[in-house]
Amino acid sequence: MDSVTKTLGRSFFERDPLTCARNLIGCTLGFGTALGIIVETEAYAAEGDPACHTWKRQAARDFVSRNLPGTAYVYLNYGMHWLFNMLVKDGSMAGFVLIRALEPVGGITAMKRRRGIHSCANLCNGPAKLAQALGITGKLHGRDPILEKGWTLLHPVGPVEIDVSTRVGISLAVDYPWRFTLKGSPFVSRPV
Repeated sequence: MDSVTKTLGRSFFERDPLTCARNLIGCTLGFGTALGIIVETEAYAAEGDPACHTWKRQAARDFVSRNLPGTAYVYLNYGMHWLFNMLVKDGSMAGFVLIRALEPVGGITAMKRRRGIHSCANLCNGPAKLAQALGITGKLHGRDPILEKGWTLLHPVGPVEIDVSTRVGISLAVDYPWRFTLKGSPFVSRPV
């Protein structure tokens, strides 16, 4: 099987959040007909990370303990926007990878309709935008993108160059260099 069609399996998410967040850059994520290349991620550690939901939410800690790596963790941010994360855990460290931005590559007409915009540049350049464009809502929380039909998770087609910076859009642990972006991508939420 070549790299164009190689699907991400469970073992891909059996790693620590930092490694997985970095390695997701360049992968293809899709739901239904909507597809995009992941160009921005952020890592969140289940322990010792004040910006992670597990810091103050027992429900998030329970989610980590009872679900398999790769499970969708979808939550409503500020009561308005759905955000899509994937659970990762390698036995010694668990957490989430927030998918922050995609470069749209398939199902673009449907994405534009869901977002109510015509520009590809702004379709998925933020975590709330990409969730809306892909049609991801709270109904997908706890679902398994690895096993369930309708999801696409593919390895990168070729080598990728990655920039590392601090996380954005949070108020705690803002100095952690746990944000990963595809070098030079115009589709990231904020330039590095």
